[in-house]
Amino acid sequence: MIEPTFFCDELARRSVEFYTGVPCSFFQGPISLLGQGGRGRYVAAANEGAALAMATGAELAGTRSAVMLQNSGFGNLLNPLTSLVMTFRVPALVFMSLRGWPDPAADEPQHAVMGASQHALLDALGIDRWTLPPTEDGLVDVLDQVEHSRAEGRPAFVLVPKNTVGVDDGTAPPAAAPFGRRQALSALAPHLGDAAVYATTGFISRELYSVAHRPDNFYMQGSMGHALSLGVGSALADPMLRTVVIDGDGAALMHLGSCAVTGAAAPPNLTHVVLDNGAYESTGAQQTLATVDWDAFGRSVGYRTARTVSTADGLDAAMRDIADAAGPHLVVARIGLDGPGQTPPRVTSGHSPFELRCTFSESLTLKRSSHGR
Repeated sequence: MIEPTFFCDELARRSVEFYTGVPCSFFQGPISLLGQGGRGRYVAAANEGAALAMATGAELAGTRSAVMLQNSGFGNLLNPLTSLVMTFRVPALVFMSLRGWPDPAADEPQHAVMGASQHALLDALGIDRWTLPPTEDGLVDVLDQVEHSRAEGRPAFVLVPKNTVGVDDGTAPPAAAPFGRRQALSALAPHLGDAAVYATTGFISRELYSVAHRPDNFYMQGSMGHALSLGVGSALADPMLRTVVIDGDGAALMHLGSCAVTGAAAPPNLTHVVLDNGAYESTGAQQTLATVDWDAFGRSVGYRTARTVSTADGLDAAMRDIADAAGPHLVVARIGLDGPGQTPPRVTSGHSPFELRCTFSESLTLKRSSHGR
């Protein structure tokens, strides 16, 4: 396994100074070290396409850069990769984790398609790519080969399987917060009633499954940042269907424009709840590096109400206040990290995604029938 210190130092030796990306647990060690300073600057991007564009901007300004991301987000960077990086022949170095490979059954189901097709997708685009061996000599050899791609203005993808790069153990895990994800969802659960609920991917879906499983819950698996759009589609399709979206700050920031679409479409039956802990907790609690005045933002894009709370009682009160009012509503709970030993079980440990979809769709069909539709 490659030690995070060696990984970062080897890139620094090759004059890489700027790093960006969307965190993956496979890169927890290097991102943690870069966040401590001294080895280059790491900036968390809202999504993978923005990360590639940011790195390209650094390259155009004369600073060597590298991107670290998860292969599940490859679709987000496809447009800037093909229409910006490849078109303008800007050298780009991308470290991309190989979730769902070589054995899709060993990972979560949302990674199966991309894991099996990632190599072929890059080959179809004519992208130079290497699969990184779990040795320091292997890293040196791959980066030597990357230099040839760079000299010809071609992007280079280094694919990183699980357990290739180590985890930095120098930072103590955070202590559990008095108002964390579980407390927030427990306070929210009594207010869900007969609503169709869309819960974003990661720990929020898993925690909701543990705290308040019901057939009316749709637990996102992958598709980070799109829970709100799912909810808007359902709310507009059936105006009688009360719809609640439970988001995380990292997911909401990934496609923040969806909030503006929500305000413009103005579904009165939609409530958007954001649990904001300032981190990508499921990948190692890396900071999102974005502080949003959610109240001002929500009002500016057209939510009928916007309110930020910081306690379970405050969340309960906020949900009571909007219970009978037309939306769309934005309710943001500022929460802390849940700390070590607080990882909830996977939703798919008990149900397949297809089973969950069928149960959810059947529930919504019954609701539509009760609405006379």
